Amino acid sequence: MYCLDIIKPVTTIDGKKSVEVAASETFYPTLSALVSAYHAYRSYSDAHVRQLGLTSSQFDVICTLGNTSGMTFNKLAKKTLTTKGELTGIIDRLEKKGLVRREVPPNDRRSFLAVLTPEGEQIFEEVFPAHTEYLKECFATLEIQELEEIRLAIEKLRSFFPN
Repeated sequence: MYCLDIIKPVTTIDGKKSVEVAASETFYPTLSALVSAYHAYRSYSDAHVRQLGLTSSQFDVICTLGNTSGMTFNKLAKKTLTTKGELTGIIDRLEKKGLVRREVPPNDRRSFLAVLTPEGEQIFEEVFPAHTEYLKECFATLEIQELEEIRLAIEKLRSFFPN
């Protein structure tokens, strides 16, 4: 169900119901295309990640930590677009698999760093290139200039929203 399915019109604007006016906003097709593209990407990507034996959240954490000396939970949560609560559960499961460990940084005993173990680094070195190749097929028909134009348009759209 979409939000427009549950909103009931309460006023009229020039004889049109307020929902009809809101639904006719010119940005909705762009927003719909963006959301649709994201869902298609997640579905396609997640199917491959599951074949690699990981959840999409675990994959995101492993790839974000790859080639780093670790990251605070706050920074990792921001980079993986998860809450700190969700991240704690993801890290717990990755720790049980032996792929991540928690470390207390010497300069801040109140926080934790998430660090890939040698096994986690090995998984990163296997799954990241494999997943990149898998995704590459989807972008093969786009020229570099087209990819740059899409990236700039998405960044511009992102700049309109706080945070």
